[in-house]
Amino acid sequence: VQLVESGGGLAQPGGSLRLSCKVSGLNMNYYAMGWFRQAPGKEREGLSAISLSDGSTYYADSVKGRFTISRDKDKNTIILQMDSLKPEDTAVYYCGTVITYGSSWSFGSWGQGTQVTVSS
Repeated sequence: VQLVESGGGLAQPGGSLRLSCKVSGLNMNYYAMGWFRQAPGKEREGLSAISLSDGSTYYADSVKGRFTISRDKDKNTIILQMDSLKPEDTAVYYCGTVITYGSSWSFGSWGQGTQVTVSS
């Protein structure tokens, strides 16, 4: 499986970024996909997951109401729309295959990550 993230960059507080994750080598109908992030000196934080079978979604409290996860089956792509960004959202963002989510997050495979920096 290959996962390639893109779309990171610099945004101002209150701004938006749209991350994409191109997926190959995976039957997306049988997996849940998601995003996590890791900031320097901090633990990995699971953010959002989407079921590829029924499209149901889950969000961590830290991003609920600000981030939106979606999928494009035709393009084998997972999208994370990030709005109302805060400086504490600064981190490297990864997409991956989700094994568990909610109280405990675990990922099977993930990409190389894309840097998101929120600063004025």
